Amino acid sequence: MSVNIKPLADRVLVEPAPAETKTASGIIIPDNAKEKPQKGTVVAVGNGKKDEPLTVKVGDTVLYSKYGGTDLKLEGKDYLMMRESDILAII
Repeated sequence: MSVNIKPLADRVLVEPAPAETKTASGIIIPDNAKEKPQKGTVVAVGNGKKDEPLTVKVGDTVLYSKYGGTDLKLEGKDYLMMRESDILAII
């Protein structure tokens, strides 16, 4: 997957995972009650800061803070642009 955007410094472009449509017990969740996903795939990374290289790389699946990042819509897809510090873990 190639996106025509290059994040700057310690910024990371993440494609959020789709929101859950069913609960574990099989109940269908309506669109207005869906939680914003907190998991996604790294699509592009910046070069990092002078003294702090980035630890995530393209293709990593990550967990990020619930309200972290800025929503972007590129080529009809939703993405999040966030600082690496908003990423909590690599799965």
